[in-house]
Amino acid sequence: MKTTGTNPDLEILYEDNHLLAICKPAGVLSQEDRTGDPDALTLGKEYLKKEYNKPGNVFLGLLHRLDKPVSGVMILAKTSKSAARISEQIRLRTIKKSYLAVVEGDPEDFNYLTHHLLKDTSTNNVTVGEGDKKGAKRAELMYQTLEKKNGKALLKIKLITGRAHQIRVQLAAVNLPILGDKKYGTSAQGNIALHANEIEFNHPTLKKVISIQCNPPQNEPWTFFNDKS
Repeated sequence: MKTTGTNPDLEILYEDNHLLAICKPAGVLSQEDRTGDPDALTLGKEYLKKEYNKPGNVFLGLLHRLDKPVSGVMILAKTSKSAARISEQIRLRTIKKSYLAVVEGDPEDFNYLTHHLLKDTSTNNVTVGEGDKKGAKRAELMYQTLEKKNGKALLKIKLITGRAHQIRVQLAAVNLPILGDKKYGTSAQGNIALHANEIEFNHPTLKKVISIQCNPPQNEPWTFFNDKS
């Protein structure tokens, strides 16, 4: 694995003629916005320009997003053909995504959660609503509890749908707020403890399934579960 050599660094997890997979650090946007803060798409383009000595603009397509405070694996398209084919897999929900989260509370060993979520675009807040309410979208996920320790738990989460702030809102709705997620119900300080650790999809040109993984940051609260004391 290599890094982009930009500030902040993006870890390169996988690259071929069609795709670029990175591990986005927490605090980095997925795509540029009016704040001017660093974003993964721009950093990825800068990496391609420098790595291959490309003059002018380079094509790199954003296929999906991670919230700014969330770290983890992202795939970007280096060609329009791959962008279209991966986007179709996303639309059909054939791409598999898994996340790790450190939560407060006492989760069950396994659980399936379903809610209807409402997004307020003026505040960028998502709430749980009734299914018949205008704009409500069904959200589904499954989680497995990997470890519990001192009132906290490490969860592995499989997304079934992909809604804005879905994991954060659904876990908070069942009294399992993600550590560091002050927006949705915890007072804990630091970065939100949510990490996209794996994505699996059909390669856009090769006839094979690709699975790409990205380890969580080596700092608190992730190292909390490495310490067996």
